[in-house]
Amino acid sequence: MKTVAAPDGVEGAGFFATSLEKVVGIARANSLWPLPFATSCCGIEFMATMGAHYDISRFGSERPSFSPRQADLLMVMGTIAKKMAPIVKQVYEQMAEPRWVLAMGACASSGGIFDSYSVLQGIDRIIPVDVYIPGCPPRPEQVLDGLMRIQDLAKNESIRRRNSPEYQELLASYNIK
Repeated sequence: MKTVAAPDGVEGAGFFATSLEKVVGIARANSLWPLPFATSCCGIEFMATMGAHYDISRFGSERPSFSPRQADLLMVMGTIAKKMAPIVKQVYEQMAEPRWVLAMGACASSGGIFDSYSVLQGIDRIIPVDVYIPGCPPRPEQVLDGLMRIQDLAKNESIRRRNSPEYQELLASYNIK
């Protein structure tokens, strides 16, 4: 069972005080709801990560969501054809803020070995990506490491970052409102 260290704060007999941002960050990091968008062999490795041997639920992600409105982590796994790109973007846009994206495997990250007219050469051409997991396909340990990197982002992200002009400019560069 994963123990979470208390955030920096003021302690005393019977009380503990810290900032709201740190409490919200810890809550977000330890309750991620992933939406698996699996199209090929990387999906099989994700299934292994969900199994008892690796147990992704130790990291607060035991509830995969298959509705974008109830997910905050989009895990894109495998080859994305150019015909699927609008669907991936639509799924991303339907997710509520804050949302994170994890590109799993060589195909989702860069098109992999499929350098053809029909394969998208990385999902970062259509949506912003927070964490890339290398490999073809990556091992379950790498998936857990990528999830922990997302947890670090969620834990340390300012509550106001999503309203910043820089973040709005990033979304505008992808034509996302």
